Amino acid sequence: MRKVLLMMMVCCGLTTNVMAKEWKTIRFMVEGAYPPFNWTTEDGQLAGFDVDLANALCEELKVTCVIRKQDWDGIIPALLARKSDAIIAAMTITPSREEKVAFTAPYARVPQRFIMPNQRDIDTSQEGMGKLVVGVQRATIGDEYLSQTYPDIEIRRYNTFDEAFSDLLNGRLDTVFGGAIGLRSGFLDTEEGKNYHFTGPSYTDPKWFGKGVGIAVRKQDEDLKALLNNALDTLVKDGRHKSIADKYFSYDIYHTEVM
Repeated sequence: MRKVLLMMMVCCGLTTNVMAKEWKTIRFMVEGAYPPFNWTTEDGQLAGFDVDLANALCEELKVTCVIRKQDWDGIIPALLARKSDAIIAAMTITPSREEKVAFTAPYARVPQRFIMPNQRDIDTSQEGMGKLVVGVQRATIGDEYLSQTYPDIEIRRYNTFDEAFSDLLNGRLDTVFGGAIGLRSGFLDTEEGKNYHFTGPSYTDPKWFGKGVGIAVRKQDEDLKALLNNALDTLVKDGRHKSIADKYFSYDIYHTEVM
């Protein structure tokens, strides 16, 4: 009898492991503060490329789409705590993040850049950087890169880039460092940013700046990762990805590596 029960338990266990979850709803998280990828409108609605892409993925997969806002520094902990199923928030795929979560194939590529007033250009030597006060968004790849590469600079960390832009305008920062697309759309292309420009190189080294922007899921949700990868591949091949991207970007977001 014990052998029979053991065999039944083993068989049931194997069956449970093999059976994939039937995903009827996918709960996405965005930051809601990083245009044009995602932002919060005046009436509290979420908008942007990430939001439209999430809806298109759900439409392709024929599942219900739930999209909610989560502050950046708590976005991975919220995923691991099962408060959502996936993060679609312009998150770059990096080795340190891959230790915590799994990523789909990239759906965008974003170099990192510095911005400064038009009359100034950045000196990226250790001596030059040591004279600067640099603004970054907290817990981003830009924050990590500067912290480890330039130990003598003063880094000020912000919850959102909008807070950093405000301090840059008020002279409390010399420069802001971050994803070039967000810096352009969120600041340089605005009236307030008309007297500022990109300066220095475009940073794309995969060691620091990852393999592109992907959708993050929990490591155990391999079935969800596969579903999203298949749907993303379909959207790219049939042109829907480009159609969505063209609403927000004047360049090829899928292949862009340098701006």
